[in-house]
Amino acid sequence: MESGTSFFGDLLGSIAERGRALLDLGRERRPAGAVRADGIIDLCERLLSGRGEASGVALAREILTAYAALKTGERVAFFEALARSFGPDAARLDAAIAAHAASPSTRTVAELHAASEPRRQELIRRFNLAPGATARLVAMRADLLDCLARRADLVEVDRDFVHLFASWFNRGFLVLRRIDWSTPANVLEKIIRYEAVHEIRDWNDLRARVDSPDRRCYAFFHPALVDEPLIFVEVALTREPPAAIAPILATGRTPLDPANARTAVFYSISNCQRGLGGVTFGNFLIKQVVEEISREFANLSTFVTLSPVPAFRAWLDGERQNDASRLLTAEDRAALAAMDAPEGPDDAARAALRPLIEALAAHFFLIARSPKGRPLDPVARFHLGNGARLERINPFGDLSARGLQQAAGLMVNYRYILADIETNHEAFFDKGEIVASSAVRKRLRAESEARPAAVKETAG
Repeated sequence: MESGTSFFGDLLGSIAERGRALLDLGRERRPAGAVRADGIIDLCERLLSGRGEASGVALAREILTAYAALKTGERVAFFEALARSFGPDAARLDAAIAAHAASPSTRTVAELHAASEPRRQELIRRFNLAPGATARLVAMRADLLDCLARRADLVEVDRDFVHLFASWFNRGFLVLRRIDWSTPANVLEKIIRYEAVHEIRDWNDLRARVDSPDRRCYAFFHPALVDEPLIFVEVALTREPPAAIAPILATGRTPLDPANARTAVFYSISNCQRGLGGVTFGNFLIKQVVEEISREFANLSTFVTLSPVPAFRAWLDGERQNDASRLLTAEDRAALAAMDAPEGPDDAARAALRPLIEALAAHFFLIARSPKGRPLDPVARFHLGNGARLERINPFGDLSARGLQQAAGLMVNYRYILADIETNHEAFFDKGEIVASSAVRKRLRAESEARPAAVKETAG
């Protein structure tokens, strides 16, 4: 693949150089750094109006190179111009609407569809003509995401990036690769850098995760981003579903003979490219890894996650600070004070708190909702949306500083049962149901039971 990628990259580079020569005829070469936001927009208009392939490739490369040299404020100005000047062609759209109203046909529908597309989308497609453009456009979108928290007017621009990326990074283009100790070092370094759930401390830690007989790591790659993982998952082979992360990550542990494993545990899933946020890979990755690892180990019968709950601590603290909360008794509030210790509750406090944390976590998952009616936790939305069921609540499954700060130490298991994935997925998205095991459902207190909730109980 790499030799083919290099060939086409060289070919595009050659076309771009020829195009640059054409563009330079009859005009002076711009001094380095002279093309700022306004100048880039002029080049964008030329790119959209041009028809020549060589000049188009050269223009696209010039625009992307000039963009990379912009400062933060200038990049914001560039995105503002994309929002303001590169929406649908209003005159063409008005004409298409009138033509369709006068005489509806497949031709007028096609023209209406084409006219309603923002000019930005074709512009971004033409940017992608340049050598190495896909990676640069992913980075451009990451810059755009940095702006969105303060600039809601740029959401339309972001929507166009996501629309195109969803096609360019379609599952059919993704390649699943196992990551092991024979993987090139530059990719292994990126696995260390991109790990977002449980920090990889050093090369020895990495080797324990990818090269032990009872560990696996898989990643999705895209042909346009050579040796750049898009998302990866780390898997532990165990006898039973685990309740805590420390034994999984322990470097001095004795590896399990995979022949004795019955459970595959997805304990870390990390997205690697911020500019691809909102483009879904995880559901495909988990399903394909389940199929892949099932072929390798026919003895595996259970597929679960050991997942963090990053929104739980904030919700719990909100309930504690709310004097009107009916969820907590005075005794509960007193017991939860142990959570405020700098290093978290001690062994005795954790034992006493376990039933309370289980009950509160059951309420958090099954009853609590965002203003939009969705589960509060992003990891829950991900796995439930992928068709998993909430299998088990594990108080104090992560006693790291981060685990205590984000989730009061809470972890959970989501279970993937291949025969139920589609049904569970539809229940979540069509009816808003949270598919949970009977063990989780039984943790709800009476005051929670009295409140309405869309919960589907399953055996287990």
